[in-house]
Amino acid sequence: MNVLVTGVTSMLGRLVARGLAEEGHRVLGLDRRAWRDAPEGVRMFQVDVRKRSAEEIFRSERPDAAIHMATVTHLLHRSPDRFRINLEGTRAIVEHCEHYNVPRLVVVGRHTYYGAAPDSALYHTEDEPPVAIHQFPELADLVAADLYAGSALWRYPQIDTSVLRLCYTLGPSRHGTLGSYLGGRRVPTVLGYDPLFQFLHEEDAAQAIITAALRPMRGVFNVSGPPPVPLSIIIRETGRRSVPVPEFFMNRTLGRFGLPRLPRGAIDHLKYPIVVDSTPFRKATGFTHRFDEAATMNAFEMAI
Repeated sequence: MNVLVTGVTSMLGRLVARGLAEEGHRVLGLDRRAWRDAPEGVRMFQVDVRKRSAEEIFRSERPDAAIHMATVTHLLHRSPDRFRINLEGTRAIVEHCEHYNVPRLVVVGRHTYYGAAPDSALYHTEDEPPVAIHQFPELADLVAADLYAGSALWRYPQIDTSVLRLCYTLGPSRHGTLGSYLGGRRVPTVLGYDPLFQFLHEEDAAQAIITAALRPMRGVFNVSGPPPVPLSIIIRETGRRSVPVPEFFMNRTLGRFGLPRLPRGAIDHLKYPIVVDSTPFRKATGFTHRFDEAATMNAFEMAI
């Protein structure tokens, strides 16, 4: 298969591209950044997904499937360009798939779109709307892109569209939201709270995306791995030390004293769990994770 992957130079994008190439598929990698040492089987195109040059790749290469991961997810980076990339870029990819008869589309999002709140469901299902924008406005453009991608299910029924809401990834690259939060040796927590965190080894996350792209699937799917783990255990098992901070001091403390910077909306995510039910995805694909919670935390701790 010819599989087009946007955002291919990201940590997860590279894992997906390598996995597809190792399985014998031809990968068309799109990104504004270069990938100088892209492996054999990956053809790189250094383009902006919103530009005419990206559409030309759809026209000339005629991919059999597209995986869209070209979103700016660094939540401290707030600019009009970020919003345009996330929403307009997603819209462009969906419309190119429709115009050039791409039969399969996978759009990769986050489980955090469901939002963290004291009255949230224990397990979120795909039937629930993403409401994170109410508590976490920094996610607004990403939630909008997720909803636009979901609209392709009824707007373009000829495309097998899968919208994946992945839980946190963790692994030796130390990239991603959870990896960044655990990046330092001292990790801030909200005094009196110890929420469950759900995470997936980054290699398992890549395999889940590949699995979705190679199957005729339609719908919104939660994607998770091992059972959720209390935040205090994650901090301890990855060799970090918890620094409990009273909630009213959090915004004054973050980014100082060697602690990571976090957007304001992230504080609720350190208080309340976001746990998803991924049963529909497992039933549709047969996906099973290879790395349990201990192996995943160990891979992060041992990375140099």
